[in-house]
Amino acid sequence: MHRLKGSGNAALHLRIRLLSWVLLAVHLFLVGWLMLRPLNVPWAAAANLTPLEGIRADLAYGPLEAARRIGAGLALLAPLGVLLPLAGGSVGLSPLAAWSSLARTAAAGALVSVGVAMLQTGVPGQVVDVDSVLLNTLGVMMAHLAVVPVVRARLRRSPKGVAKTGPKASAQAAPSGSPARPQGAARVVPERGSQGATPRITRVGLGRWSDVLSAVQREY
Repeated sequence: MHRLKGSGNAALHLRIRLLSWVLLAVHLFLVGWLMLRPLNVPWAAAANLTPLEGIRADLAYGPLEAARRIGAGLALLAPLGVLLPLAGGSVGLSPLAAWSSLARTAAAGALVSVGVAMLQTGVPGQVVDVDSVLLNTLGVMMAHLAVVPVVRARLRRSPKGVAKTGPKASAQAAPSGSPARPQGAARVVPERGSQGATPRITRVGLGRWSDVLSAVQREY
């Protein structure tokens, strides 16, 4: 039973990893299409290489527009915070290893964001903004902290077995090589000696007709 449960969990983890890899590839394709396609614009703003300068410029547009711009930066690479740990297969982790997984996921998200920003330098109409790297990395960390611990807890949870009682459970508990003892049969009690265990059959009461027959002389 435990072997069947283990194989079922392994198959489930394998399916989750394969699905995560597929979703990861689709997400990266969409990010590349959104951030690396040429834009036909009459003019483009200068590249921002000063941290937090772009965020201050977004806040100047008002609460709604600032929330839209900053939210777009947080959500662009946020799925990586969930897909990267699941695709890597790190499910049952200790608390220390979980923090290490968060650090690795954030570093991977930052590398992806930096790579996209470097590729944008050669794409017409795309503007490089260092604050995009900060927002993308922060979005990856927020998604990781919000989703991954819950998913890992559910994957580590195994169903509890129910104890079976009764004759059927006793028959299943008996070793496969030993034959089942019929009901009412004499029980063999091993007697320990110097040369090992000697089987001993418990005394069974004899009927009255057996005493009479033993007294009759045999004529044949």
